[in-house]
Amino acid sequence: MIDLYFWPTPNGWKASIALEEMELPYTTHLINIGKGDQFDPEFLRISPNNRMPAIVDPDGPDGAPVSVFESGAILMYLARKTGRFYGKTERDRIAVEEWLMWQMGGVGPMAGQAHHFLKYAPQLDPPQDLPYAQDRYRAEVGRLYGVLDRRLAENEYVAGDFYSIADMSIWGWAGLWEGQQQVLDDKPHFTRWLEAVSARPGVQAGRALHAELRGDHRDKQSQSNLFKR
Repeated sequence: MIDLYFWPTPNGWKASIALEEMELPYTTHLINIGKGDQFDPEFLRISPNNRMPAIVDPDGPDGAPVSVFESGAILMYLARKTGRFYGKTERDRIAVEEWLMWQMGGVGPMAGQAHHFLKYAPQLDPPQDLPYAQDRYRAEVGRLYGVLDRRLAENEYVAGDFYSIADMSIWGWAGLWEGQQQVLDDKPHFTRWLEAVSARPGVQAGRALHAELRGDHRDKQSQSNLFKR
């Protein structure tokens, strides 16, 4: 039984979706990022960068327990463990890793900054309504989604003709395109892919995990734990 340290965010969904898609049993341990649970010393021993998700697998390599932090590393570990959603050939795996790294280094950070400056920063005390930052990150997310749309014009899924952990990694952020102030009218392939992935039972189950706990973090304590520590 894998221990999942989780809060319902796009990064948390990567792990919950993977566990559901791979049909791995797991126990959820909530890490309330608004209350600062990510700074608890016990959690820091598992995730030293004070970020969730993280997992502990009691049946790790050679049968010994192992902890894994960073969502991309979790996806790669679980895909290797199960032999699923990583492609069948080395060329497949190269493509999966390319697009997984593209998400980790591009879509995730840029969409996160877009959300921050468009949604959260104007609500800070004092308000930080910064048009330059808003324009910069809105535009960069749009550029990245254009890259994705062109890729999906030639491939059913991100890494090729097979669904993979690369799709799992991108979907959570891409599904929040409205909050990033994006438009999809000019991205038909992105739209087709988004709908196809959203229809998967494993994606729906992973996205639904403690969905009722998602909040807007408007209170000062949450903002301090999320943005100032």
